[in-house]
Amino acid sequence: MAKLYGHASDVGAAIVERFKNPASLPAPLAKVFIRRKDHAPCRNWSYGNQFIVAVHGYSEARGYRQWEEVGRHVKKGEKAIYILVPIIKRFEAEGDDGTTEEGSALVGFKSAAVFGLEQTDGAPLPVDEEAIAWLAGLPLREVAESWGIEIQSYDGTEGGRLGFYSCAGDRIGLGVRNLDVWAHELVHAADARNIGGLKSGQRVDQEVVAQLGAAILLTLIGQPVAADLGHSWAYVESYASKTGKATVDVCLELLNRTCKAVDLILTTAETLATSTAC
Repeated sequence: MAKLYGHASDVGAAIVERFKNPASLPAPLAKVFIRRKDHAPCRNWSYGNQFIVAVHGYSEARGYRQWEEVGRHVKKGEKAIYILVPIIKRFEAEGDDGTTEEGSALVGFKSAAVFGLEQTDGAPLPVDEEAIAWLAGLPLREVAESWGIEIQSYDGTEGGRLGFYSCAGDRIGLGVRNLDVWAHELVHAADARNIGGLKSGQRVDQEVVAQLGAAILLTLIGQPVAADLGHSWAYVESYASKTGKATVDVCLELLNRTCKAVDLILTTAETLATSTAC
């Protein structure tokens, strides 16, 4: 790992300068959503329920009896997590022509207890080798692991969150196969270490640092296309607009903090590389 971190401020300033003319930025890259191929029942759940499983740190979840059906059992003392199950009411209605039509309507939700894979013991389950291989090849993955962060994937879907960094600081989840989302969450982790933790929710300062930092980081490690400046501008602008300030001004206010997060990632990577070489 070359000593690139000293140039973070230069690259950051150059990116902010490009943000002054957003019309010249390339169109955002298409997001490639992860579709897990391990045939777990929870892959068919709503995005909200899949996200509940992911943020609790589980790679998949099932009900108590569902685990027994595949030769696994819930470990003693484990506490369930709860998902929402739709309540569908079926009805018959008479049409104008006198015929009877059947239909259904959503009338509410009920909760259902499920347990994560990691809460169970028993027979091994099929794994998604493709998803595992993609996660294993993430650049700078070793940095997150050295900080005690678990990296996992979940089924992504249009309209849902593309990734997350847990407030507990122990987990990054990815719902897309895009390096800018990975870099965004990794910068969140670095920023949290620098400032003593992040606040819950998507706050303007945290999100601007993460997305601007992702663009800087990927540019520095030789991934300028993955830096996705078109998406980065749109993302940062959406948060900066909440402040009533110009997007570029918000970026400049947070540039020093952003570069410190990028510096921490790259210096950690260099330290790890040096220790491995020795």
